[in-house]
Amino acid sequence: MEKVLQLLVEGESLNTRQMAEVLNYSEEEVDACLQELKKKNILLGWRPVFNPSAEMDEVVRAVIEVKIKPERGGGFDKLAERISRFDEVESCYLMSGGYDLQVVVKGKRLGQVAGFISERLATIEGVLSTATYFLLRAYKEQGYFLPGLGDDSEKPKISP
Repeated sequence: MEKVLQLLVEGESLNTRQMAEVLNYSEEEVDACLQELKKKNILLGWRPVFNPSAEMDEVVRAVIEVKIKPERGGGFDKLAERISRFDEVESCYLMSGGYDLQVVVKGKRLGQVAGFISERLATIEGVLSTATYFLLRAYKEQGYFLPGLGDDSEKPKISP
């Protein structure tokens, strides 16, 4: 099962037949592994990686640092799960450091994202404060360098 998982992560868009050939498995064995990964909640879904600047519809993204008050009997989880359920929220992470949650939000317009933060997110009981950072440009997305970065051969210089 680990080999199938590794191939999923590294193998781009292989179908089950191609995966079986690479791993020297039968298609049925690959299908069984995939079903087991889904059953164990390891494989949650399939997502292509898009270049944010080339999306069909323009999208505004923001990273929000959220400080919250942990709840008795639920800690941070209950409030984090509530925040995660909003359609605007792409990702939500519990963090260590100066804030508790990192929330990635997207919308069609800057005003829509700002309105979500000020009217819906910041007003939730238990949210103590928010700090918002709008994403201006992506250089690397989910491990992929995005087009337009210039010469790939240029490595960072090492100073003595």
